[in-house]
Amino acid sequence: MQRSLTAPSRQHNEAIQFRIILAATYPFFLAAALAQRVLPGRAPTRRGLPVMRRSVFGEAKAMAVSAIPFAFMG
Repeated sequence: MQRSLTAPSRQHNEAIQFRIILAATYPFFLAAALAQRVLPGRAPTRRGLPVMRRSVFGEAKAMAVSAIPFAFMG
């Protein structure tokens, strides 16, 4: 007989899966963030406002966290 997962147990398993996927994809997003910094391109400019930039590591994490939910869809 198979035991059904309770809500906290399922959430815990999904959190672990999210962390594993984040750890697996982070190096790719880090390389992309580095490429964006190194290669010349259009930088978003706003008149009169200083440009606030994250660190390369923070940018890579933000890209990974925004892309990973698509793995859990469908």
